[in-house]
Amino acid sequence: MSLRGRRVVVGVSGGIAAYKAVEVCRRLFDAGAYVIPVLTDDALRFVGVLTFSALASEPAHTSLWDDPLPSPHTTIGRSADLVVVAPATARLLGRYAAGISDDLLTATLLATSAPVLVCPAMHTEMWEHAAVTENLATLRRRGVHVLEPGDGALASGDVGKGRMREPAEIVAEAARILDSRQGDLAGLRVVVSAGGTREPIDPVRYIGNRSSGKQGYAIAHAAAARGAIVTLVSTVGLRAPESAVVTRVNTAAEMHDAMIAVAGAADVIVMAAAVADFRPAAVASSKIKKDGATPQVVLEPTVDILAALGAAKRPGQVIVGFAAETDDLEAHARGKLARKNLDLIVANDVSAPGVGFEHDTNAVTIFAADGSASTIGLSSKDAIATAVLDAARTCLAATLSARAANG
Repeated sequence: MSLRGRRVVVGVSGGIAAYKAVEVCRRLFDAGAYVIPVLTDDALRFVGVLTFSALASEPAHTSLWDDPLPSPHTTIGRSADLVVVAPATARLLGRYAAGISDDLLTATLLATSAPVLVCPAMHTEMWEHAAVTENLATLRRRGVHVLEPGDGALASGDVGKGRMREPAEIVAEAARILDSRQGDLAGLRVVVSAGGTREPIDPVRYIGNRSSGKQGYAIAHAAAARGAIVTLVSTVGLRAPESAVVTRVNTAAEMHDAMIAVAGAADVIVMAAAVADFRPAAVASSKIKKDGATPQVVLEPTVDILAALGAAKRPGQVIVGFAAETDDLEAHARGKLARKNLDLIVANDVSAPGVGFEHDTNAVTIFAADGSASTIGLSSKDAIATAVLDAARTCLAATLSARAANG
């Protein structure tokens, strides 16, 4: 239903996977979308104009210069509810990231304010090339949705990552994006941290904790599904939302720098990561051998990321902290909430069965700065994520309402 009546541009660039774009076009049309095909010259080496014209809602567009529409790139771009590029070749991604508009498709991409979904397709070595990785990172930072390719047989006869996702998956992702545009977090910038930091003792050992990152990732996925623009700062490699900008870190210092870099523009910050409280004061440059003297590891405090975020909190911003406790849950959580200038803190007793680290379930109490609290019994981490975001949304609405009332 989210596709019915929506204007979807299907951009097709020049790769062998262009044949799959025919089915993408047809599935979108069958779902009730008004489909506008835009094909590059290279795409026409693999597929024909007449095929797309027959299956879409209007004739395929191929040129800036001889199209019946006046200024076709702006006309098409402004009218679109969504632009899907399938396949998106390495060349197309590079031109789009660099802002080069040398054909109708790239000009349309630069002329639209609609969400854009790119579906890369290329050989494995190309997909793994640093230039492609950097171009995709640039596009993600700008809010472009990326449906990463899958593993499978490639045109060269090789098997590996680079195969464009199947048409049904592409259409489902298009529907999800349009659904999320109508979500209650649509357009809000949500920053989430996840995982446990690792503080090195020597090149092979570290001080860490049992955090799996599952709760943080559940929050990131839930926020993206509700329309938020998600940035994820993580120490683990779980599956992130396709639309999220992901920064990988290891230590508390690295996480601090990454979070501070993105916090200023955030509407909501959810600090779900388990940050080590201490780190070795000195890190050995080579592996410490067991047959030597027993080492003495002197610890020093790590940077307090949550306190730094709270100190820098701007008006209208909501910051959510986490407190993993084993005793005096409420006292510890409320103390942390006040000391660090937070709006909400999510507290759990990690000594309880099925709660917290490494589990797929959790049980929490969400304490608010206004003194209220809500308890969610043992539930999936997805359910906990929903409750956390509901509380953050309510808090954000109250904060903005208060600001408006105060002029």
